[in-house]
Formats: sequence, structure tokens, C-alpha cells
Amino acid sequence: MTQIFVDHALLIYIAFTVVFLCIVVALSAAIGPRRVGAARGRSMSLPYESGIMETGSARLRLPAQYYLLAVFFVIFDVEGVFIYVWATVTRQMGWPAFITIVSFIVFLTLALVYLWRSGALEWGPKLRRAKVRLPQNTPAELVKIPKREV
Repeated sequence: MTQIFVDHALLIYIAFTVVFLCIVVALSAAIGPRRVGAARGRSMSLPYESGIMETGSARLRLPAQYYLLAVFFVIFDVEGVFIYVWATVTRQMGWPAFITIVSFIVFLTLALVYLWRSGALEWGPKLRRAKVRLPQNTPAELVKIPKREV
């Protein structure tokens, strides 16, 4: 009899969990309060039955940089997992593993530098310089100030 419990422990656990959940849901439906008709009230028709009136739409439009930054976070977070696993087996693997992880870190550092230089990590609005046209015979035109300083 004991061998059955050992061999099928996971199935027995799942069966007890399902039975327990069915009992809890049935008791909740049988014993729980019922509000119908006028006793239900307006707050019961609102989402989450919180009674708080909505003030606007729950849908937010987030900028694309938000999602891009989230993807970068996931990529560099996975990097940390790889480095942690490498650190646990570093003595057993020897120099080939060390060279491999150093090259992995170098490539990821180059990728981070590229993202930083290309402006992918910039969050705020991008500033654009407008071309300035100088009228003829202005003091700036006469003195020949380089255009990048104007």
C-alpha cells in the first residue's frame, strides 16, 4: 500500500487539490450571500464590485520606447542567468569555459554600448534642431559665424 503512495504521489496530490477546490467553490455558492434585483445595487454592476465610479478609460497608450526598454531588460536579465550558471561550474569546466564566458560578456557589452550610442535607451522626447535661415546682410552674415554656432 505504501508503494502506491510513493509511485503516484503527484496524482494523489492533484486529486486532493481538485476535490478541495470543488468543495470550496460549492460551499461558496451554497452559503455565500445572494443579491438580486434592487438589493444588488449599482456598485455590483461595476468592474471588481468596488463601488468606485470610473473616471476614464483604463487603457493606456504607452510609447514604443517603453516596450523596447522592457525587451532590453529581458535580454540583459537572461544574460545574468547565464553568467550565474557559468559561475557555479567554473572550476570544473576550466579555461575553455572562461574564454567562452568572457567573449559572451564582451559581445553583450558591445551590444549595450551600441544601444546606448544609437539612442535606444533614451526615454525623453528627442530634440530636433531647426535650420536657421539668416536674412541677407545681418551682422551674423557679415561676420561669417559658422552655421553650427548660430
